[in-house]
Amino acid sequence: MPDVVSAVFADSFYFLARLNRDDAAHEQAVRLGTQEWRPLVTTGWVLTEGGDTMSSPVNRLAFLRLFEALQSSPDAKIIPATAELFDRGVQLYAERPDKEWSLTDCISFVVMTDGRTDHGRFDWRPSLRASRI
Repeated sequence: MPDVVSAVFADSFYFLARLNRDDAAHEQAVRLGTQEWRPLVTTGWVLTEGGDTMSSPVNRLAFLRLFEALQSSPDAKIIPATAELFDRGVQLYAERPDKEWSLTDCISFVVMTDGRTDHGRFDWRPSLRASRI
């Protein structure tokens, strides 16, 4: 049985930095995705935010390729955008008026708190990787 590996939560900041060569964090994002490989967990809400940001015709194809790579990778998990996660995110958003967290951030915190990433106890048994994201 393979060793258990902790997954890392990927937010839209990571994906946008990964896709944009001019982003100040691009090199770090690429390094995290290759040299320091760990399986990724993200949400449909994060991907919606990323797709919204990349909606211009010049960027749309890059986002679609990323999305297809995530969907087909055995090393990526997309937590679906459900009404339950939305409601829990809104609850956290309402409970923290002292923060400038976006609603998507709050939903991400809920997922991390649920233990689905290295911030919690999401365990991953790596498979043979056919491709990298």
